[in-house]
Amino acid sequence: MAVVGESGCGKTTLARAILGLQALNRGQIALNGSQVKGVRRDIAKHVGMVWQDPYASLDPRWQVGRSACEPFDLTGQKGNAEAIFKEVGLDPKLADRYPHQLSGGQRQRVAIGRALALKPPLIVCDEPTAALDLSIRAQILNLLRRVQSDLGCSFLYISHDLTTVRFLADRVAVMYLGRIVEEGPAQAVFTDPRHPYTRALLDSAPTLEKLMHLPDAPPGEIPDPRTRFVGCRFEGRCAFSTEICGKIDPPETKEDLRRYYCHHPVRP
Repeated sequence: MAVVGESGCGKTTLARAILGLQALNRGQIALNGSQVKGVRRDIAKHVGMVWQDPYASLDPRWQVGRSACEPFDLTGQKGNAEAIFKEVGLDPKLADRYPHQLSGGQRQRVAIGRALALKPPLIVCDEPTAALDLSIRAQILNLLRRVQSDLGCSFLYISHDLTTVRFLADRVAVMYLGRIVEEGPAQAVFTDPRHPYTRALLDSAPTLEKLMHLPDAPPGEIPDPRTRFVGCRFEGRCAFSTEICGKIDPPETKEDLRRYYCHHPVRP
């Protein structure tokens, strides 16, 4: 499952809430049938986390082998850094080095290895390739696909890069100002979006056909996310909005294997 949306829409906040690092204003999150209520010491058994910046997410005072085995230490188990490194395609001899002695791609592989150490059923990746060069990015994406196939775990993949999302994801959730506005199979969302914001987001993605041409931005301004919305959150920027959009929050509409929230969905 990939979560996409512009900066500030709440993607990373969602990841933090799943980990218990972000208090909930309302609602609830269930992880393997148990309610998430604050940080659990054994959270690494249930969720592996890969943050955006591998240099910031690894302790600079620790050898990377110790960082990779940290989930074992937290749960009172014995870990094997060599096995972790082999699983993510790293030379085990690197285990005694410090983060600054590795390349960005190597550091991110250590971070992925740490997330996979206890074989949790869910791996959350928050922009895991954003800080990497293009060639290294491809290696990390292929690694994630292989890991998902080998372990059969679920991935929640947060990204701005729609190209990588299309490459990786089975399903896509589109978020706008803290709310999922459309969710469904990746192929359906990418080729035939229903929500106007999803269409605007896809139109903004660079392609060879749009080379040297900037897309038109949606009309209006992004509202203050602290606003208590009465109607649709996208109403002020939507070209299809009518009076009902500003007064009534769109209900959920289910269509085949997708769902969306819009009074005037886009049709082919």
